[in-house]
Amino acid sequence: MSTLKKTITLLKSKKISNVVCGEILSKHSAWEIGGPADIFVTPIGSHELSSILKIAKAQSLPVVVIGSGSNLLFDDSGVRGIVIKIDTSFSSVEIENNRILAGAGAWVPCLARAVAKAGLTGLEHIVGIPGTFGGLIYMNGGSLRKNIGESVREVYVMDREGTQHKISREECQFTYRHSLFQQTDYIILGAELECQAGESLAIRQEMLGILRSRSIKFPRKMPNCGSVFVSDPAMYDSYGAPGKIIEECMLKGFSVGGAEVSRHHANFIVNTGKATSVQVMKLINMIRRAVYVRTNYWLRCEVRFVTSSGIISPLHEFL
Repeated sequence: MSTLKKTITLLKSKKISNVVCGEILSKHSAWEIGGPADIFVTPIGSHELSSILKIAKAQSLPVVVIGSGSNLLFDDSGVRGIVIKIDTSFSSVEIENNRILAGAGAWVPCLARAVAKAGLTGLEHIVGIPGTFGGLIYMNGGSLRKNIGESVREVYVMDREGTQHKISREECQFTYRHSLFQQTDYIILGAELECQAGESLAIRQEMLGILRSRSIKFPRKMPNCGSVFVSDPAMYDSYGAPGKIIEECMLKGFSVGGAEVSRHHANFIVNTGKATSVQVMKLINMIRRAVYVRTNYWLRCEVRFVTSSGIISPLHEFL
């Protein structure tokens, strides 16, 4: 019996829900790019997740854990191993006084609105970020030069042995678009946040302003992963934000196959139809080289590339 068949048999014996063979990953990517996963599982709760991890380890299979896929580029050939999607069974949001307990599968804009409705301020900046809470923690994401780490008290994780742990804010090593979780195998299950009391109407008005601004600046109709490049502080002080520099390099609208530098905002790459991971990577490589010639800075990617062997790292590390 092959390893994959044995793994599927073991998953079924543990009554693991939602096991699919050959699931096309483009269906789970905001870029709508990616080939098939050998095994794709959407666990219901931490108990199933723990069982999946133990089976994967016993069978020496690579494991890739994803949320909404809003910051990932999957390889055209897919993933040879198990892809685990943290979805709605991890999406609970509980608010008590100024503390918020949110699951990793919570949709970020919904979380921001729930916190605002409770009269709490501090998460307005995430209202327009399309993704799940676990990915936001992983990237220490945010907008308007803010990040979610500022509001975190502790993060709940699971290691690859299937054991749960609590990680304090100090241990999370939050810096701009960085966290401990980018350097470890921890799987984020959720986090506790702390916000301050505010005035609901003022909070709502600020959120509406943020959403209006995003709708004007950012592409919404074509598949994209959000900001492709991280804004380096030193580079920003000298030359400005990545989108501004890329536009000054006359690359707005430039394309490789179906991958195009957005005509709305140059720090976005859109899939105009049938783009491949190879085309996206070639376009990113060309952008980075053009910006380096102009500024002597290498742009670093915010987006992560998922290799067919299950390795996840910033995309520029593969160029």
